[in-house]
Amino acid sequence: MQSVNKYWIVFRVALADRLVYRADFFLATFLRFIPIITTILLWRAIYDGANVAEVGDLRYEEMVGYYLFVMIVRAFGSMPRLATDVAADIRDGGLRKYLLQPIDYLSYCFTLRVAHKLIYFLMSAAPYVVVFWLCRRFLPDWPTGTMLGLSMVTLVLAALLGFAVNSLVGLLGFWFLEVASFLHVFMTAQYFLSGHMFPLSLLPDSMQQVVNWLPFAYETYYPTLILLQRLDTSEAVRVLLVQSGWVVVLLAAGRIAWWRGLKRYAAYGG
Repeated sequence: MQSVNKYWIVFRVALADRLVYRADFFLATFLRFIPIITTILLWRAIYDGANVAEVGDLRYEEMVGYYLFVMIVRAFGSMPRLATDVAADIRDGGLRKYLLQPIDYLSYCFTLRVAHKLIYFLMSAAPYVVVFWLCRRFLPDWPTGTMLGLSMVTLVLAALLGFAVNSLVGLLGFWFLEVASFLHVFMTAQYFLSGHMFPLSLLPDSMQQVVNWLPFAYETYYPTLILLQRLDTSEAVRVLLVQSGWVVVLLAAGRIAWWRGLKRYAAYGG
């Protein structure tokens, strides 16, 4: 019970911290939706220029809907600055203050992210409602109870997967003085191979098979297909099982990296 209470305190402090600049946060959140306008116009030009009904097995309306739901999935799965902050704590010696306290560092980082996500969703609720109402003709029908439940689960798993993979990259700071190059490679691979930049159905079949063996597609692409109702129930369940497997593997890898990294940590700086 005491362990739960201390993370509850961390959660409340993080909420208060994010609410200090709530007006600025709300405005920045609203402005993030502006690029969807250029995306809609861009894909309209692509479909008209190619004079085709489908691109990557998606009609124009489904393509726009895909990018709308990508925003939802990325809102759950993206972990801005997590890897950078973890690596900086290790490099600058800031990690030692957490080692002297009765708190688990990775659990502390996760609690902070949960608080930040909650504030983000509260602040962005109105912009999301406005954007999705204006673009309602691009959206599928309301899902059944089963698909709605699967959609909620896949979003939670996307968040856990995003935290696991980003924290693991940050923990490379135990072995390397600077992880910026690793982070750049990781962010580039994630952007292209997660389905964030374009639907992975546009890739050649051989490359799609390779991408399916990586965790990136299960961060964004497949959860988006579930929200878009492009997968039936059995396919959606398979995606959830693969997501769960990657979450377990990457969280375990993160714990191993943490334990092994502490053995070589010298706590310089700070």
